[in-house]
Amino acid sequence: MLEPFLSRRRFGAATALAASAIFAPFPARAEYPVKPIRVFLPFGPGGIGDITFRLVTKKVSERTGMQFVIDNRPGAGGIASATAGKTSAPDGYSLLQIGNSYAVSASLFPSLPYDLVRDFTPVSTLAQFDILLATKASGEIGSIARLVEIDRANPRKLNFGSISAGSTQNLAAEMFKALTGSQASIVPFKSSPELIFALQRGDVDVCFDYLAAFASALAESQIKIIASGGETRSPLTPDTPTVVESGWPGYVVTSWNGVAAPAGTPRDIIDKLNLEIAAVLQLPETREQFRQLGMEAASSTPDGMAGRLAADIDRWRGVIGRLGLRQ
Repeated sequence: MLEPFLSRRRFGAATALAASAIFAPFPARAEYPVKPIRVFLPFGPGGIGDITFRLVTKKVSERTGMQFVIDNRPGAGGIASATAGKTSAPDGYSLLQIGNSYAVSASLFPSLPYDLVRDFTPVSTLAQFDILLATKASGEIGSIARLVEIDRANPRKLNFGSISAGSTQNLAAEMFKALTGSQASIVPFKSSPELIFALQRGDVDVCFDYLAAFASALAESQIKIIASGGETRSPLTPDTPTVVESGWPGYVVTSWNGVAAPAGTPRDIIDKLNLEIAAVLQLPETREQFRQLGMEAASSTPDGMAGRLAADIDRWRGVIGRLGLRQ
């Protein structure tokens, strides 16, 4: 009678051991991270996007001890950065920046070496920022209504300025033209500083760009903002009416950026990163630093970011299709 009893005890012990092995924390996850985390950025060092990510990763590092290495891979419309992210191991040690500009590219170019939805797992958004329309401070254009009036009275006379063709800023100008029936020319520039200088010089009449690009010229009262592209007024520019308020309800252009990981990165790692990023973005000093950079700090859940990305791809695909701009 003793042997069956011992067998049952051995079976029970083995079952308990197996159960504990199943439900015990996976060692690699529990220790994550055990080495620096690389973050691929599609722009060079020193710009607003680069500063934003360094600010966030520095604060996450201070809170948790996580170490980050910023890997700047500018150019080629973000393809170099996205490809590096796509081909990295999905182990939590490679992250990348994606956002509205990638949603535009996914809609504008039919063949890219990556699929924005399939190849990446969203972690969290970081910030959002509205497109702004600016004119020379001493000019006669003081509102959207006045801009449309002058434009219609002088067909093909006005010049709209933006940065490179295919950028969100450039598409914002194209959208405005299509919506208002404008025949203005759109002049693309290589960079925002060149664009702002052209506005100050009088080479263009209206610029489409973000608050960060206009900050210095605004501080010197050389230009004025006449409208923003948000659905509602931004807390960064509370006295500036939206294009929607100004009588054109179809015009909404708001950009954002965020963090993603290669597809297949474990969800517990994604959730840990999301939690830390959200905590950093709630800090008053972080929110103020973002404001100074011309952005609103805005975290999200991974699923929330995925939904926004998918919605933006669909939206820009429709806009680009209507404008006949698909490459």
